Amino acid sequence: MSTALQLLNNREQFYARLPPIAMASNEEWLACMVASWCVGQGVLPDYLGLEPEQFSQLKQAYFQDQPLPEQAPSGSQLDFSRMLEKEDLVNLLRRYSRADTLEMDWVIAIIVAGCLGSDHLWQDLGLWSRSQLSAMLQYNFPELAAKNTQDMKWKKFLYKQLCEAEGLYLCRAPSCNVCIDYPKCYGSEE
Repeated sequence: MSTALQLLNNREQFYARLPPIAMASNEEWLACMVASWCVGQGVLPDYLGLEPEQFSQLKQAYFQDQPLPEQAPSGSQLDFSRMLEKEDLVNLLRRYSRADTLEMDWVIAIIVAGCLGSDHLWQDLGLWSRSQLSAMLQYNFPELAAKNTQDMKWKKFLYKQLCEAEGLYLCRAPSCNVCIDYPKCYGSEE
């Protein structure tokens, strides 16, 4: 069996051991990300990118019967200090968030940590498909997600929102439809 297939099977086995969860909610998406993280998939760093206290609260709320490591099993050591946009991303997501809850802080911190990865955001987060990421963003940030009218890749979309908020328009094409990089921003991620 290939290593990739073995990781997928391990992730699904871990996920199956979790208590039943509500579908289409943060609990489901967090469970998918944790299952992937525990088998070394995605790029989320130690504590899933959360502060240690937040990680403890997350474990207590949803995973108290599961032995979760604190260090990233993948050995991912992302350096948050190199991410100049961290605070801007947090503020963007907070501005559009549905509710100001402890859970929302976890979701925002994990998404921002995933933005440090070099792959598609859903893969960097350890979600199982782009449609899961889309559903999670629509659920938590409905107004922001609704702005993505042309289905731009989510990480590019978030950074584009930051640029536009600063009045920066780096693309030289008059519209996305005529840009030679169109497939990089709007192509399939599967």
